[in-house]
Amino acid sequence: MSETTVNGKPVTIKEEDREKRLLTYLREDLDLTGTKDGCGTGACGACTILVDDKPVRSCMKKVDFIEGHRVITIEGMENPDGTLHPLQQSFIDCGAIQCGFCTPGMVLTSHAFLLEHPEPTREEIRKAIKPNLCRCTGYQQIIDAVEKASPFYR
Repeated sequence: MSETTVNGKPVTIKEEDREKRLLTYLREDLDLTGTKDGCGTGACGACTILVDDKPVRSCMKKVDFIEGHRVITIEGMENPDGTLHPLQQSFIDCGAIQCGFCTPGMVLTSHAFLLEHPEPTREEIRKAIKPNLCRCTGYQQIIDAVEKASPFYR
């Protein structure tokens, strides 16, 4: 058995879970269903989580990858009082959620980007979210949302 932190809470990883697909473990064992199973090949970004504040495709990793690390899923983005994180609220305010399937991965990718680039240009935002696919928004609303939320990271 080993330990990790998921959304600020300690999690003990059982030996028999170490070789499970991380996405499956999060969704089925930890009941964190916000992480989506889009393509299963790491190409779409719907399964993106943060490991030590870096985006990771959970469909491509085994559970043992997160041992000893800090994991954040979309459920871990909310404020301590249960309200939405400013970035999540910005996605809603800018109409960047539409069907919502890509939203968790898009929010987490954007969060990681804004942690390192709190004053981005629209072009920098566009490049940062490029690894995540969205079939509904045309990306402009997502770029607007990230730009709108950026002052909260300064």
